[in-house]
Amino acid sequence: MNMRAVLGAATALTAVGLTAAAQDATTLTIATVNNGDMIRMQALSDNFTEQNPDIALEWVTLEENVLRQRVTQDIATGGGQFDVMTIGTYEVPIWAAQDWLLPLDDLPADYDVDDLLPAIRSALSVDGTLYAAPFYGESAMVMYRTDVAEQAGVEIPDEPTWSDIKAAAEAMHDPDNEVYGICLRGKPGWGENMGFITAMANSYGASWFDMEWQPQFDSEPWQAAMNDYLELMNNYGPPGASSNGFNENLALFQQGRCGMWIDATVAASFVTDPDDSTVADSVGYATFPSREGVDNRGNWLWAWSLAVPSSTDAEDAAKRFVAWATSKDYTTLVAQEEGWRAAPPGTRTSLYQNQEYQAAAPFAEMTLKAMQAATPENPSVDEVPYTGGQFVAIPEFQGIGTAVGQTFSAALAGQMDAEQALQTAQQLTQREMQRAGYID
Repeated sequence: MNMRAVLGAATALTAVGLTAAAQDATTLTIATVNNGDMIRMQALSDNFTEQNPDIALEWVTLEENVLRQRVTQDIATGGGQFDVMTIGTYEVPIWAAQDWLLPLDDLPADYDVDDLLPAIRSALSVDGTLYAAPFYGESAMVMYRTDVAEQAGVEIPDEPTWSDIKAAAEAMHDPDNEVYGICLRGKPGWGENMGFITAMANSYGASWFDMEWQPQFDSEPWQAAMNDYLELMNNYGPPGASSNGFNENLALFQQGRCGMWIDATVAASFVTDPDDSTVADSVGYATFPSREGVDNRGNWLWAWSLAVPSSTDAEDAAKRFVAWATSKDYTTLVAQEEGWRAAPPGTRTSLYQNQEYQAAAPFAEMTLKAMQAATPENPSVDEVPYTGGQFVAIPEFQGIGTAVGQTFSAALAGQMDAEQALQTAQQLTQREMQRAGYID
């Protein structure tokens, strides 16, 4: 046989081998959210498939509200549509208790579970067993334009009150030049506007329920918080704010349209990215505000995490992917590709001990401080029967929180005033809690 024939035969055998390998590959369907960190993970996933040629990845990337609806429906019905799900600290303990998630107690030794920040690890565990691996963790803080603040002659304290925020928003508001004093979430959803508004209400001394599970929207702290929220947004916010969630406000801030933005700490790496943000070199940070006389800054504790549903038929492959995407090696990969500033924050102790990260991420100290200050086990200054911070950790909250969020978004759009919105929230929440058997 001549050399050309040998090469031809070898090529044919290689093609057959590759085809067979492709046919034998396990396909993982991964449901994730359309934010910057998750999109970056998808872009870097060739690194995983090169290391694991027996696994192929299929991505379903969805807007936050849609993702929550799709994965909840799939896991509750045992649909098996997804092998890996992106879920949060709200879902993990509730779903694990229903045996809907596989335990992650068999991750490889080099994963180093003990390196996970204690608060995050605890939030994603039930009876000491981890049920989801954190991709990134966050709390909330104020991000503001230092240049606009200076021009307006205002100084934002490191630990501002809501009165400080209101005064700064008024001074920085310059709609003629398309700079709005403040940007806050208005898009309805239990994890969109209600994530922020619940945290804000906590910082005013409010709570969702008293110890008898009676709704508290008719209380003075809720009235004060809602009035100030609407005043800030109606007087100093951007137009169309009732449609703005995390991603929309991120884009506005990056474009220089927001004097201040109060939201998740994870946003800091994106507002300081010189490739995407026009204000990257003029961003300052402060803790989440509090109301004068209230010892609660509304800090929330959240992690977008990767979990493996019990309905998967690809357990081993799914756990391999989860371990890769939430590992220290993945953090190093991001740093190599995009710099340490872009490393997924808020999950590992080692990241905050890394001097390269500290030097590249001016927001690192404030992020860690906010996360360590979060008290999801005691979200309100009053004694309450629930945990959760910016949500209420009961199964019914998804439906109730979304309905209340729609009401508050309608108020922001001018369809009702604060009093009407709170009265509606009180009535619908009381009705749903009665149906669920919490109250008579």
